Amino acid sequence: MSDQHANDPLHGQTLEMIVNSLVSRYGWSELGKRIDIRCFKNDPSVKSSLKFLRKTPWARKKVEELFIAMPEKDPGIGAR
Repeated sequence: MSDQHANDPLHGQTLEMIVNSLVSRYGWSELGKRIDIRCFKNDPSVKSSLKFLRKTPWARKKVEELFIAMPEKDPGIGAR
């Protein structure tokens, strides 16, 4: 494994895995409070969130930052 990948906390994580992990940890309501975007507040679903996040770089960045800062990720998520 290269040093670049070893230092990237998102290496091996898909956007879907990240969203599912955040929803599992916080739930849609709390996630909508932490990141103020409509797809987390109005009739939220993983599918609609992924569609929005893939088109909206600033929102995706916020989701990735929250995931990186999340204490104790689920052991099955991103286990190496």
